[in-house]
Amino acid sequence: MMEILDKIDDPKDLKALSIEELEALAGEIRQVIIETVSKTGGHIAPSLGVVELTLAVHKVFDSPKDKIVWDVGHQSYAHKLITGRRNRFHTLRQYGGLSGFPKRSESIHDTFDVGHSSNSISAGLGMAEAIGHAGRDRKVVAIIGDGSMTAGIAFEGLNQAGTLNRDLIVILNDNEMSISPNVGALSAYLNRIMTGQWLNRARDEIKTILSDIPGIGKSMYKFMRQAEESLKGMMVPGTLFEELGLKYFGPIDGHRLEHLVKTLENVKKLSGPILVHVVTQKGKGYAPAENLPSKFHGIGKFDIETGKTTPKSQPTYTEIFSKTLVHLAEKDPDIVAITAAMPSGTGLDRFQEAFPDRFYDVGIAEQHAVTFSAGMALEGLKPVVAIYSTFLQRAFDQVIIDVCMQDIPLNFALDRGGIVGEDGETHQGVFDLGYLRMVPNMVLMVPKDGKELKDVIATALQIPHPVAYRYPRGTIPDAVDTFEGNILPLGKWEVLYQTGTDCLILAVGATVYPALEAALEAETRYGITTTVVNARFIKPMDTELLMNLVPDAGFLLTVEENVVMGGFGSAVLEQLAALGISMPPVFLHGLPDAFIPHGATATLRKNYGLDKEGILGVLAEKMDLKKRASRHLKPAARAGAAKPPRKSLKQGKAS
Repeated sequence: MMEILDKIDDPKDLKALSIEELEALAGEIRQVIIETVSKTGGHIAPSLGVVELTLAVHKVFDSPKDKIVWDVGHQSYAHKLITGRRNRFHTLRQYGGLSGFPKRSESIHDTFDVGHSSNSISAGLGMAEAIGHAGRDRKVVAIIGDGSMTAGIAFEGLNQAGTLNRDLIVILNDNEMSISPNVGALSAYLNRIMTGQWLNRARDEIKTILSDIPGIGKSMYKFMRQAEESLKGMMVPGTLFEELGLKYFGPIDGHRLEHLVKTLENVKKLSGPILVHVVTQKGKGYAPAENLPSKFHGIGKFDIETGKTTPKSQPTYTEIFSKTLVHLAEKDPDIVAITAAMPSGTGLDRFQEAFPDRFYDVGIAEQHAVTFSAGMALEGLKPVVAIYSTFLQRAFDQVIIDVCMQDIPLNFALDRGGIVGEDGETHQGVFDLGYLRMVPNMVLMVPKDGKELKDVIATALQIPHPVAYRYPRGTIPDAVDTFEGNILPLGKWEVLYQTGTDCLILAVGATVYPALEAALEAETRYGITTTVVNARFIKPMDTELLMNLVPDAGFLLTVEENVVMGGFGSAVLEQLAALGISMPPVFLHGLPDAFIPHGATATLRKNYGLDKEGILGVLAEKMDLKKRASRHLKPAARAGAAKPPRKSLKQGKAS
């Protein structure tokens, strides 16, 4: 039983608690977070690091009157527990349950939906400006951390904050990490503030001087230690932030509640833009997360006692990408790898270990990552930029202008393409087929399995144009023994299965095998003939195969794990129209014109009809197969006569 937490239904309930009670509450909150995330998976290390900061902010400020913006949103677990969602916290990241990020539709205390990073200062400044216009007495607090300060938009917001001079309090949660250890000059600057030798020497000299004063020296030093955060603020001014027009306070120990509360109470009385520099430890209070914060940044289910996760029975797409790229880089010294603060998430940590001088982590700065890579490509290197599908959206202009417009041979490896799962709307990679295929000079590929991913990676490095390939989160459906990829013929699809022309299915990526299984079941259940194609090139398309197969098809079905609007199916229709091919009845099957909620990947695929049964249901409905089976099957077929021999997967061929 949580003696204090069970009594907290609203942030106002914190107002009457003493510092000692808040410290006890922090321990209870950590226990709940650890127990819950061990069962649901989630971002445990970031949330454990900000428990005291969360309590201090809510004790001092008055949410929802005062606006609190969390950035990155995965720091918000403690916030959820004390804002009326305690009894639903066990549903965290589950389908129909609580989101793993702040969500305005979930609580009045969530002021902005934040799933990626670095937008809190801009959003908070906009709120502060509107509040100032209305003459309302409210504070806006933007809590930015976990490496978010490395993104350009954070400094764009700070730059204007100093100019507008509105009441915005920026709390920089400095844990020296994003998902992996922070990189770059800003991180080094903040680290120097905390570890500078002159600061430590000054502290030691003060201790020596005071200790020599008879009678009162020790008590004076104790007082000075208690006021250390204030002294740091005077001795080590945040020059960078002061020059931008913000009052700077810190660094402050983010786990000392008494000092946090007093500092925030004083800051609350001030006006104008303010930055409070708080230093925290990622994973605080749980030894495995403290020791391995990158592993516990975002983790699946784990054993609390040991911190160990259940090993996957099959390799993941990320692992296949990682091992294949390392294998190819061993032979080609021009291959370099770039990530935006995601070496472990993208699997590039293996590349970093093998080739430290050819690996670049630019921090949470996707725009810079793309243009930086373009510069390297122009000078003869072969950059592979590994970024999650939704994270590349942040650099869309750079993809267009800095890469594709100049036709620079640069590879984008898009992890988490398609339905991602429990991270929800902000992370579902369901737009990339649309937003990338529209850009001139881009080659776009989607492998159906692990073996084909190897081929795609090897092929991409041989194409003298911008290339993007997306692959899903999760395990591969096949076995991979070696990491030597074969070069695929550009723009050529693969016919996986063919018995006739009743139905032509063009499937992409993770939907290929479910589509194949659905076709086999449709033949068995309804007696139709089918052709199933692995449409592994979204751009360029296999026009020869389209011209050969579509005119004779009785029905055409496209299947994709992407929003239908502007996606692969739309591209097929555009191509058919351009070729002047007469089209049979067509249905484009994929995701709707909506943001996809959080939930287990298998659950979401089933709900959106992207598993075998869902695709079979589409075929049955759109082709009216039940009526067809009863009216049009020949008597011999009804009696179980032999059917034409099926072309197996191994017999399939590229056009």
